[in-house]
Amino acid sequence: MSTDLVYAICSMSDIPSQRAASFQLAKVGPDGRDVPLNLIVVRWGRQVFGYENRCPHHGSNLDWERNHFFDPNGTRLMCGKHGALFELHTGNCVDGPCKGESLTPVALAVLEDEICIVGVELAEDADEDDGLFDPPGACADQL
Repeated sequence: MSTDLVYAICSMSDIPSQRAASFQLAKVGPDGRDVPLNLIVVRWGRQVFGYENRCPHHGSNLDWERNHFFDPNGTRLMCGKHGALFELHTGNCVDGPCKGESLTPVALAVLEDEICIVGVELAEDADEDDGLFDPPGACADQL
């Protein structure tokens, strides 16, 4: 994983503590083509955890309703389709049809109160600068 690729995706204040948010991004695939990257960002205090929004059981998104990822107790991620439960800090499935499997982690870092995705080359639309991403390496000097 290359840590010189760092993109800010949101501010810490955009996700309240003990909540999660989804982001639909695109990354550059091995062949240079854009590949969808559906990302879950979990915030727990000052800690953040990132996972692909894809259950290992059947590949469906975890959120049963947009940005609703937690079990009724609010302590684990839950697949809305089959009820699989995942630990927040590891992504390991602890109950459900994919017990023993894990969510695919995505490296994140908090830099100057911004949540940044690290080591993934994101595809950017050159025609549209919406300010969502810092250019590659913009946060790298802070790592």
